[in-house]
Amino acid sequence: MVGGRLSISRAMAAGGGEGMEEYVYRISTAAEWGELQSSGSIFGGELDKKSGFIHLSNLNQVKSTLQNFFVNTKVDLYLLQIDTNKLGEGLVYEVVDGSNSFPHFYGPSRSFIPLPLDAVTKAEKLHLSGGQFSCSMLERVA
Repeated sequence: MVGGRLSISRAMAAGGGEGMEEYVYRISTAAEWGELQSSGSIFGGELDKKSGFIHLSNLNQVKSTLQNFFVNTKVDLYLLQIDTNKLGEGLVYEVVDGSNSFPHFYGPSRSFIPLPLDAVTKAEKLHLSGGQFSCSMLERVA
């Protein structure tokens, strides 16, 4: 148990030991995405800085994260696809509510390094219509 959260291995988190998912996803504001593009890295928003890690999601978690935390957001949002291989051992999956495991990016030895731009393989603006977010990456989720 680490900081009140159970840490589990990357392989276990990706689906019962069948191998790690190739990508994780970051829901970013337009300002954060712009900062990442211009500076080459980000420490995320206030919640990330307070937590000491960058909050991420697996693709099948993005829709519920958007609904739970972003539906009343008044700023443009982007979904960033991030190559897990570029994050190395700094990517840790942690059980956050007793059952759901989410990916968090700390950096080596939990040192909280910024998320590098070169880890982002795709970015797409999210559209909100009828209370639902959409983009082509989310179309792959059942």
